[in-house]
Amino acid sequence: MTKVDVLSVASEVYPLMKTGGLADVVGALPRALAAEGVQVRTLVPGYPDVVGALGDAAEVHVFADLPGGPARLLSARAAGLDLLVLDAPQLYARPGNPYTGPDGADWPDNALRFGALAAAGAAIGRGAVAACRPQIVHGHDWQAGLVPAYLRYSDGDGHASTVMTVHNLAFQGQFPRDLLASLRLPAASLSVDGVEYYGSIGFLKAGLALADRITTVSPTYASEIRTPEGGMGLDGLLRRRADALSGIINGIDTDIWDPANDPHLRQPFDARQIAQRAANKAALQERLGLAVDAQAFVFGVVSRLTWQKGLDLLPGVLPALDASGAQLALLGTGDPLLEKAFTEAALARPGRMAAVIGYDEALAHVIQAGIDALLMPSRFEPCGLTQLCAMRYGAIPVVARVGGLVDTVVDANEMALAAGAGTGVQFAPVTGEQLEFAMQRVRILARDRAQWRRVQHRAMLTDVGWSRPARRYAALYRELASHRRR
Repeated sequence: MTKVDVLSVASEVYPLMKTGGLADVVGALPRALAAEGVQVRTLVPGYPDVVGALGDAAEVHVFADLPGGPARLLSARAAGLDLLVLDAPQLYARPGNPYTGPDGADWPDNALRFGALAAAGAAIGRGAVAACRPQIVHGHDWQAGLVPAYLRYSDGDGHASTVMTVHNLAFQGQFPRDLLASLRLPAASLSVDGVEYYGSIGFLKAGLALADRITTVSPTYASEIRTPEGGMGLDGLLRRRADALSGIINGIDTDIWDPANDPHLRQPFDARQIAQRAANKAALQERLGLAVDAQAFVFGVVSRLTWQKGLDLLPGVLPALDASGAQLALLGTGDPLLEKAFTEAALARPGRMAAVIGYDEALAHVIQAGIDALLMPSRFEPCGLTQLCAMRYGAIPVVARVGGLVDTVVDANEMALAAGAGTGVQFAPVTGEQLEFAMQRVRILARDRAQWRRVQHRAMLTDVGWSRPARRYAALYRELASHRRR
C-alpha cells in the first residue's frame, strides 16, 4: 500500500472547535484514512480553545507576511489528531463562534482571517515546512477556498495537488474586490477563470475553479449542485468541471456514536437488544419535562433552526401532532424567529413538547437514544449526519427526498418492506402537508411492532461509519499523487 501524505485545511475540527457537521467530518476522517495508508495533518486556525488544547507544541515555521499579519505555525498532537495550528492572535484570539462576533454579525476581517489560513496551507503545499511535505492539500468549504488560488498563482512548480470539498454550497465566502492586494493575490487572479465572482472575490468559487479535483458529500448533492435550482449561482462552473466532480457520502464516528458504549445513556443497547431503548425514552421524557409515557410516540429534532433545514414548516404541523397524542423533543439554535416560535410552542404544550435552544452534545445523544423518529425536512441537504446518528441509535429518520438524505435513508414503502429493506421514511415535495403525511406514515408503521423492530434493526445495522468513504478518498488521493509523480 503506497503511503500518501495529505494536508487537510479547515476552519473547525471536532472536538476542539465545532459549529456544525464540518467539524465532525474533519475530526473523524483522518483516523479512518490511517487504515488506508493515508497520513493526514490538519491545519486549523489558532482559536483560544484550539491553542489551549495543544499542550506541548513545537514552532515549525514563522510566516512574516500573511494576509492579516505575521503568524507562527505550531505542530502538536491533540484529541488523536496531528495538527498544524496557525497561531495569529490578531486574527483568531476571539471568544465564541469562529465566524461571528458577539452581535451575531460576521467578523469584518473574515476575508483576511481565512485568507491567512489558505495562504498558510498553500505555503505548506509548496514545501515551506520541512517536516510536512504533503502530496495533496485538501481544503474544506469556502474558508479554505483560496488554497488552490495561492498555489496556482505562486512561483515555481512541484507543489501539492489539490482537492476541494463542498460541505454546503450555500456558504461561499464573497468579499470586495479591493481586498485583492491585502489577500496577497496578483491582479491577474481577478478574472473569470480565477478568483473573480460577479465583480467580487469568491473564495469558494476560486477553489471550485482551480482545484485539481472537487468532491461534495453525497452523489445526489453532486448532481443537484449542477442544476440552476441547486447550484447557488455556481452550477455553470460545476457543469463545466463535471469530470473533476464526485460525491462521497460522509460517515460518523461510530466510536463516539455507539449506543452500546455511550456514557450519556441511562441504558446502553445494541441491535440485538432494541427493547432496552425504552429506558432511554423514559430518561429523555424525564429530563425534558415530557409526560413519562412509554406508549407516546416521540419525534425529535436535532438541528440548526434555519430555512434550509425546513424547520419553518414544523410549527404548521404541530396541531396534527397534538391531535395524534405524539410528543416532540427539539434541540437547536439558529434563526431567532424560529427559536422564539419553538420556545412559545413548547410553553403552550407542557408535557408534550420541549424546546432546548442551544447545542448540547450530550443531550443530542440522549435525544437520539430516546425518540422514536427523527425529523429532517431539509429543503437541501448536502449529506446530513444527524440521520446517520439516528439510524445508529434505532430512531427512524423522517427525511425530505433531497441530497444526501436520498443516498443514506432507504424509504420503507410497501415494496421495500416486502423485500426486507427500508430504514426510514422519505417525502417530497418539501411542504408542510407532505411533512405531516410523512409523520402519519411513520406512526402507522410503528403500529406493527414486529415490522417496526425489523426497520429499527436494519437501520442500526446500516454501515454509517467512515470505512467506505475513507477508501474512496484514499483512491482519489492516490490517483492525484500518481499523476503528480509523472
